[in-house]
Amino acid sequence: MSYALRGFSVDFAQRSAGLKAIPVRTRLVRPNDDLIALVEAAVAGIARCGDVVAVSESAVAIAQGELLAAEYVRPSRLAYALSRRTGALATINQPESMQLVIDKVGTWKVVSATIAHTLARVAGRRGTFYELMGDAVAAFDGYTGTMPPYERAIVFAPRDSNRFAGDFFARTGIACAVVDANDLRKAKVLGASDGVRRDVVEAALLENPHGNSDEQTPIVVLKWRGDTLSPLFEPPA
Repeated sequence: MSYALRGFSVDFAQRSAGLKAIPVRTRLVRPNDDLIALVEAAVAGIARCGDVVAVSESAVAIAQGELLAAEYVRPSRLAYALSRRTGALATINQPESMQLVIDKVGTWKVVSATIAHTLARVAGRRGTFYELMGDAVAAFDGYTGTMPPYERAIVFAPRDSNRFAGDFFARTGIACAVVDANDLRKAKVLGASDGVRRDVVEAALLENPHGNSDEQTPIVVLKWRGDTLSPLFEPPA
C-alpha cells in the first residue's frame, strides 16, 4: 500500500509546529473486512510507535456491516418535507436518511424538534434541530454519490469505537483514533486508545486530510516531529 502524495502541516494553537498529517490510501473497505489487518498493512513503513493512526468512522462502520442501501428505505411524506429543508451539506438531506432518524426516535420527537427549530430561527438562532436530535442525527451518514459501490448506501455510526482503537493498539503497538471529519472544518474523535489527546487529534484533522470525496484515504497518520514532548498524548504522570 502507498500513501497519498500529499501532506498537511497542522496549524492550531497548541504548539503545533512539527505535527504532520499523512493521508494513506487503501483498497476499498468491504463489510466483514479485518479492518485492523487492512490498516496495519497500509501504514507499514509509515506509522510507528509515537504516532496516532486516525481511521475514518465510515471505514470502521462499513467493515462492521453498519450500512444499508437507500433502496430498502421507504421515506414518508414527512421525511421528504424535512430533508428538503436541511441544506445541501447536511448528512440527513436525503429523505431515506431522514426516515431512519424518524424511525429511530419517533415522529412526534422529530416534529417537536422541527417546531422548536423554526421558532429558534425566527429568533435568529440556528442549529436547534440538530442540538435536540443529537446522537439520532449523528448516527447516520447520508449517501454521497462519490464512492461506488457505496454511492447509494446509508452508513451508520460504528459500534464501540473505543474498542476498535484499543484493539488496534494492542495488536500493533501504535495509538489509534476513530474519527468523524468533514470539509466543514469539523472533526470529532469517536473513540481512541488510552493516552491519546482527543482534542489535539480533532484540531489536527480540521482540514480533513482524509478527504470527503473519492480519495480512498480513510487513514491519516499523525506524526510529531518537534523538539518537545508530543502533544498527541497525555503527559506522563
